Amino acid sequence: MSYKIVADSCCEFPAGYETDPRYERVALRLEVGQDVFIDDESFDQALFLKKVAACPECPKSSCPSPETFKEAYRTDAENVFVFTLSSKLSGSYNSAELGRKMYHDEYGEKNIFVCDSHSASCGETQLAFMAARWSEQGLSFEEICKRLTDYRDGMNTYFVLDNLETLRKNGRLSGIKALVATTLSIKPVMGADQGEIIQLGQAIGNKKALARMVETVAKEAKNPQEKTLMITHCNCPERAERVREMILSRISVKDVVIMDTRGVSSMYANDGGVIVTL
Repeated sequence: MSYKIVADSCCEFPAGYETDPRYERVALRLEVGQDVFIDDESFDQALFLKKVAACPECPKSSCPSPETFKEAYRTDAENVFVFTLSSKLSGSYNSAELGRKMYHDEYGEKNIFVCDSHSASCGETQLAFMAARWSEQGLSFEEICKRLTDYRDGMNTYFVLDNLETLRKNGRLSGIKALVATTLSIKPVMGADQGEIIQLGQAIGNKKALARMVETVAKEAKNPQEKTLMITHCNCPERAERVREMILSRISVKDVVIMDTRGVSSMYANDGGVIVTL
């Protein structure tokens, strides 16, 4: 059956997917002081990071409107699979769900599955690729929806950031009861629990924090040889490559995909951040 993948713009796609009509990213709006960035093909990461570094105010994001999602669902494809940021981090999921209801009210019935990724960035990409893979294998809409939910619940997300201030100031760390201080080069290793950010450990310095993250990835990996390791980085390809090498020295995986962050992920990861899903 034909399919379309819709994701909010926190989802990264590898080069080439942006021009594939089966994939569509619905843009969030980013604000840095008086400057506004739309997280679409026009997004300039270098300019954005420069503006963030120079602005005394914390950058903010706003999710797409339900109307925008509704229009993304208008397609000849029989099945539409939608992936959003964790509902614990953004209103994007609720907006996508409302857009689904608006579509049904206006255009009638259609197979539209809206999936709260319980993650972000390459976590959304993982789910999007699984939806495409199972669609191309000819699985039914209902079976794909079930598999996506199971896959999401077994997927792990990890990240190490040089700067947690954007997450902190925007209230995205509210679920952490005792976050370690980020002064004196102490770097937390972070993860997600049902879409809520948690702290997994800490280390002194970025290199040791990345090594700690890699240890956790390898320890918690289940059937990694059947999965794709996905790594997104914010303007630090060398770090991403180093993380890839460290992980592959410990476990075997089916494939590896490395991507640079787009707008929303760049805002929260900040310059130098690395995110891993498996």
